[in-house]
Amino acid sequence: MNLKQYYFTENNCFKSGKQHTVKGILVHSTGANNPTLNRYVGPDDGLLGLNKYSNHWNTATPGGHEACVHAFIGKLADGSIATYQTLPWDIVGWHSGSGSLGYSRNANNNGYIGFEICEDDLTDVDYFNKVYIEAVELCVYLCKLYSLTEQNILCHSEGHKLGIASNHGDVMHWFPKFGKVMDTFRADVKEKLIIPTPAEPTTEIVIKDGDLVKITGSEYYGGKNIPDWVKNLNWYVHSINSDRAVIDKDENGKYAIMSPVNASDLAVVTATITEETYRIHTVVHGDTLWEIALKYLGDGSRYPEIVRLNDLKSNVIYSGQKLKIPK
Repeated sequence: MNLKQYYFTENNCFKSGKQHTVKGILVHSTGANNPTLNRYVGPDDGLLGLNKYSNHWNTATPGGHEACVHAFIGKLADGSIATYQTLPWDIVGWHSGSGSLGYSRNANNNGYIGFEICEDDLTDVDYFNKVYIEAVELCVYLCKLYSLTEQNILCHSEGHKLGIASNHGDVMHWFPKFGKVMDTFRADVKEKLIIPTPAEPTTEIVIKDGDLVKITGSEYYGGKNIPDWVKNLNWYVHSINSDRAVIDKDENGKYAIMSPVNASDLAVVTATITEETYRIHTVVHGDTLWEIALKYLGDGSRYPEIVRLNDLKSNVIYSGQKLKIPK
């Protein structure tokens, strides 16, 4: 919607300043073959273009009538479509006359925002579609502004049938030419008023080789039950292929089970033992525990500390083995 504000400060309706509580919207069309806004809105603001006849509605009694709507929809000088608000929304407009119920019960001039769509010769589908969309968007805007629904929208001809507006046919002499009626108009407004429920954000956790994980499921990949003692420990992922992950050693290096589990049943965790309490030594050919203790601890006789930290069952070590060395 291309909404601009241009109050008709010279119009007697604006000067009356009578306020109302907005309860609905009344859609009009002008009934004349002139789609340009400057026929009704003026003087020129630099966008409207010049109206050489100066017969716009920003006068006390346009055309000798007590008339004023809240907005006009039509063409600017450059051919683009715009909506010009010409009265404050909460001021009573003069746009629907009186229906069979009489002035005292006329709900449109008291409670309804009225706007005009500038008509052309009623044959241009491109122009119709543009102003139709603009009108839908204006109604959506007003519904949100005043907590209305699409059911609070009428056209002038519908107002007449209800006895609350004068005998005019707009907009039903125009809309059906292009496959639209007020029910489709209201449906289009309703569609834009529906606020979609945002989807819950999802964060995909990707399990990778070497991750420390917690088992959240109850079965191995093949379907066998996972013992509680296994579920109670954190494990390092040895390898992963699609949803099949193989867990190997536990966090403390005490167990190595090489068992397949569902990757979707794993949750990445942070190691509870940090390397601040130990360093890692990778055993090479010829290493002994005594020599390793001497190298890192300054005393070969302290090798039992390495044995205890790594829960070794003997003093035999092998190339490639990773040993935790106390700091």
